[in-house]
Amino acid sequence: MKKVENGHFVKVDYTGTLENGDVFDSSRDTHALEVEVGAGRVIKGFEDALLGMAKEEKKTITLSPGEAYGPRNESLEQTFMRSELPEGFDPQVGQVLALQNPQGGQFPAKVKHADEEKITVDLNHPLAGETLAFEVEVVEINDAPSPSSCTPSACSSCGSTCS
Repeated sequence: MKKVENGHFVKVDYTGTLENGDVFDSSRDTHALEVEVGAGRVIKGFEDALLGMAKEEKKTITLSPGEAYGPRNESLEQTFMRSELPEGFDPQVGQVLALQNPQGGQFPAKVKHADEEKITVDLNHPLAGETLAFEVEVVEINDAPSPSSCTPSACSSCGSTCS
């Protein structure tokens, strides 16, 4: 029976929950997630847990913050003067903004404080500091990405040629 190894493209159904049982993410009502094992595109603890699993195998894994999104870092809060924001932009406490780094990558920032003069955003990943549990089931194990995961806009990321 084929087992998951680095380099495989694995489709998994999963449900992720916090310690209090709240679901923070799931593929169950959408499509299975395809992971290139060993590529580092998902959290390391999740990827490592897939190694050695077989098709249709299910398991529950629990990841400490260090195996998931890391511990919270309180120094990752940044304050901006409202005058630095685009005109008409009015972020509210609790809102998650998509900020862009100098390399063009996007990352989430949650508005922690907002008043008439400034806003403070938390640059930690929303799940930083959380212990995460995942129920996972391996749906497929392939040597190449599935055609449905490779669209013309994703050709360079999947390493395949698309038509």
